Amino acid sequence: MAALMKSFARIAVLVFILFSITDTANGQLSSTFYDKSCPKALSIVQAGVKQAVANEKRMGASLLRLHFHDCFVNGCDGSVLLDNSTSFTSEKYAIPNNNSARGFEVVDSIKSQLESACSGVVSCADILAIVARDSVVELGGPSWTVMLGRRDSTTASLSGANANIPPPSSNLSNLISLFQAQGLSTKEMVTLAGGHTIGQARCFSFRAHIYNDTNIDTTYGASLRSKCPSATGSGDSNLSPLDYMTPTVFDNDYYVNLKSKKVLLHSDQELFNGGSTDSQVTTYSSNQNTFFSNFAAAMVKMGNIKPLMGTSGQIRTNCRKPN
Repeated sequence: MAALMKSFARIAVLVFILFSITDTANGQLSSTFYDKSCPKALSIVQAGVKQAVANEKRMGASLLRLHFHDCFVNGCDGSVLLDNSTSFTSEKYAIPNNNSARGFEVVDSIKSQLESACSGVVSCADILAIVARDSVVELGGPSWTVMLGRRDSTTASLSGANANIPPPSSNLSNLISLFQAQGLSTKEMVTLAGGHTIGQARCFSFRAHIYNDTNIDTTYGASLRSKCPSATGSGDSNLSPLDYMTPTVFDNDYYVNLKSKKVLLHSDQELFNGGSTDSQVTTYSSNQNTFFSNFAAAMVKMGNIKPLMGTSGQIRTNCRKPN
């Protein structure tokens, strides 16, 4: 009888594992994915983000941006973290990322601690999803439940990064199309753009807006031109905050700035320029709670773009290279 019970127990465990693998393979991310395999995973990541943001407030925005730039290139698979190899060119050298994407050392440090705690368990793609949430929270923004279970790609796509990540020169229709290509609505596009309430951008990215566009506040534009020379190649890496009012606080001031034409990028001002998204900007500018709630929901949806699941991909031991 005891032997029979053990056999039933083994069968039950196998069935549970089979259903778990099937569920994961079908794209069902889970908030409890590491509860048993690496119970300290979330606290390790949170501590790493807390320390990194304490050292440099801007890092919160950089980590949030890494997740965005990862998900828009063949899904949320950690490909943005890969260095050059003999078989592919790193996405770090794509136009949106070159001399711009940062925070890789923070991810490396967190990954090292996770490997010490539970080797070969937590994916680099999931680390990016968690650090994005924790960074927003550290800077005063909303929290959300991060769905987990992504696996890591073994290759990168330089061409995909150049084609899919919206450039700062985008007009409204370009933005709508690029987000729709990822399964994200126009409303979600305007919401996720609110991530620009934190962080900084290089003169290279906003030069055209401050010298060529007319839909920019005169005084604000003049202050930016004093820091960003008109000649290409001159001062390209000079930084200015995306939200000049509260650059290290996650709030709704980005939308307030849009209404007063005091934003850094051409693509940002397109969201409030007499088009279909003006009303949503107005709503967010006066209702931070609505923005926060919608941002949290949009981040969960973005984090579910084409994840590698089940036996696809791998769990990299070093986020910078395939195993």
